[in-house]
Amino acid sequence: MEKLPKIGLPVIAGIFILFIFISKSSINIGYGEAGVLFKTFGGGVVVDEPVLGEGFHIIAPWNKVYVYNVKQQEVFESKMQVLSSNGLEISLDISVLYQPLIAELGLLHKTKGENYLNIIIIPQIRAVARSVVGRYTPEQLYSTKRDAIQNEIFEETKKVVENQHVQLNAVLVRDVTLPIAIREAIERKLNQEQEALEYEFRIEKAKQEAERQRIDAEGKATANRILSASLTDKILQEKGIEATIKLSESNNSKVIVIGSGESGLPIILGNQ
Repeated sequence: MEKLPKIGLPVIAGIFILFIFISKSSINIGYGEAGVLFKTFGGGVVVDEPVLGEGFHIIAPWNKVYVYNVKQQEVFESKMQVLSSNGLEISLDISVLYQPLIAELGLLHKTKGENYLNIIIIPQIRAVARSVVGRYTPEQLYSTKRDAIQNEIFEETKKVVENQHVQLNAVLVRDVTLPIAIREAIERKLNQEQEALEYEFRIEKAKQEAERQRIDAEGKATANRILSASLTDKILQEKGIEATIKLSESNNSKVIVIGSGESGLPIILGNQ
């Protein structure tokens, strides 16, 4: 059996150097990621070429690639302390959905770096939230204006961060926490307002019913006046005769006394 040639130290060293060279000369970009190329001998961060997309890439061993997550991400700011328009301290829970602008990733890396979340987004969301909440009273924050506040924070923050190579997708106000005494006072006031609205509704409904009854009564009175004015003795006597004829034609046994009623109308005597 033929013996395999021994691998000498120089060969092992060459293989090791080759492995190091390959590992330093390639990079694999994962899904939802993009790479910013840094050319050590060619001007630093590359900002005038497309970023490296997903997949395997060969690079010069003396260059470096900074990998960024370009998917939508969320940062949650809990118990953010802000002041209302009348100086009361309010606590907000806010979620921010964001992602870097892929086309401007090189500029983001060059101007802000990998820690852009803490440099751009978090300081801006805090500053804008304090500014927006300061325009409203605790009652508005607690009840009617939460959606408006959320939209204002989003729009004002978006204008700032998009000039800094970041895309803001949404701002969600998760919770507004007021001091207990203020919250209880607001709830009492809202309950009282609701009761007052109910009382006004009942009064209005009673007024409408009274008006309906008045109109109905007036209509009936008018009809009766018209009917009374149109009924003469002759008409009443004629109607009485017509009714007598109909009764006389009935199958029920009866006695008809002619001319014994008032106004000379017959009297119908039944057998009951």
